[in-house]
Amino acid sequence: MTLGRPLAYDPDKALNAAMQVFWSQGYEATTLQDLLQAMGLSKSSFYQAFSGKKELFLRCISLYREKISQGLAELLENSVSGRDFIERMLLNSAAEARRTIDMRRGCLLMNTATECAQKDRDIAERVSSGFAGLKELLIQAVRRGQTEGEITRAVAAEVLAGYLISSLGGIKTVVKGGADEQRVCDIVAVILRALD
Repeated sequence: MTLGRPLAYDPDKALNAAMQVFWSQGYEATTLQDLLQAMGLSKSSFYQAFSGKKELFLRCISLYREKISQGLAELLENSVSGRDFIERMLLNSAAEARRTIDMRRGCLLMNTATECAQKDRDIAERVSSGFAGLKELLIQAVRRGQTEGEITRAVAAEVLAGYLISSLGGIKTVVKGGADEQRVCDIVAVILRALD
C-alpha cells in the first residue's frame, strides 16, 4: 500500500491563519486571494483541503470557539471567585481599547452574528453553538459567585449569564467604535453593580 504525498503545509497553522483573516475582515469582505496568501496555499491545495470558503469559515468559527472556551475555562479555574472571573473577563475586553482602531477586532462570534448569521443557516447554527458554550461557562461562574455570596441570588444564574453575554456584546461594539479604555471600564463597573 502506497501512502499519499505528504502535506506541504501545516493544516493547523493554515486554519489559524484563515481565522485571523476572517476575524479582521469579516466573512463577506474576505476574498479567496486573501485566504490563499495568508494560508500559503495554492488554489488547488485550498479546495482539496477545505472544499471552499464557507466550509473553511465554519471550521474557523469552531476553532475560535475552542480557543476562547479553553482560555475562559482556564481563567475561571484560576480566578479567586466567580465574580472575580466575570470582572476579569469584562476588563480583558476593555483592554482591547488600548489598540489602534484598525486593530480592534471584537469577537468573531459576535461579528459573525451581526454580519451574516441571518443569511445562512449553517453559519447561524455554528454561532448559536458558540454562544451556548459561552453561556454555560458564565452560568458556572455566576453560580459559583452566588455560592460564594458575591453575586445576588435574586436573579437566576441563567438570566444573569444572558445579561453578561449581551453586555459583553455591547462592550465589544463600543470598543470597535472607538471608545477609550476608561469609558469601557466605567461601563464594566455599572455591569458589575447589576450582580450585587
